[in-house]
Amino acid sequence: MTEQITFMNAAGRMIVLAGLICIATLPAARAADVNAGKARAAQCAACHGPDGIAVLPEAPNIAGQVEGYLVKALKDYRSGARKQEQMSVMAKGLSDRDIENLAAYYHQLPAGGQGVAH
Repeated sequence: MTEQITFMNAAGRMIVLAGLICIATLPAARAADVNAGKARAAQCAACHGPDGIAVLPEAPNIAGQVEGYLVKALKDYRSGARKQEQMSVMAKGLSDRDIENLAAYYHQLPAGGQGVAH
């Protein structure tokens, strides 16, 4: 009986080790690039302001917004699931990476619009 338990424990350890090796070989998730988002945001400033605080009354403030919300909103504008003429046009040319970077950039800005958060 002890030999069976030892064998099962060894087999269980091998399965866990194999799983860990598989996970370790997966490509690492890339973190969003805030600086790339800032560079890409230049085109957004006309409506949303240089610090994410809207300069047009019909544009929302997006500084400090939840990152996941911004990603979903931009992807929805791009796909047409969410409709607003200017945003749909602007989002059409954005890659998934552009969207992630923009969302990270606007998320880290203070909601009060006082420059870059630290």
